[in-house]
Amino acid sequence: QVQLVESGGGLVQPGGSLRLSCAASGSIFSIPDMGWYRQPPGKQRELVATITRGGSPNYADSVEGRFTISRDGAKRTVYLQMNSLRPEDTAVYYCDADVQTGRLATLSHYWGQGTQVTVSS
Repeated sequence: QVQLVESGGGLVQPGGSLRLSCAASGSIFSIPDMGWYRQPPGKQRELVATITRGGSPNYADSVEGRFTISRDGAKRTVYLQMNSLRPEDTAVYYCDADVQTGRLATLSHYWGQGTQVTVSS
């Protein structure tokens, strides 16, 4: 079993910053891709950013230049540094990962439980 545990959400004023973390644990052989999604109130879940095992990032247009995704392979952790936050960034943020649980295993997809980010004055 694999678990993804997020932390770092909270309430921040517009223009402020937050850093989210997501740690993967359990039966893990490798994690090729990790990422962050978010679900604003009353809307569907949407991509925020993804990162490959080699460190190549991909961002949604709405966060490009403001958010930075990174990962620590040894700690099996992915981070999301969020700067210049706007009220429209308010959402539940979810970590996701494609995990290989064994050398010959296929990839399985996992979600974290989500962490609330609220941007408001």
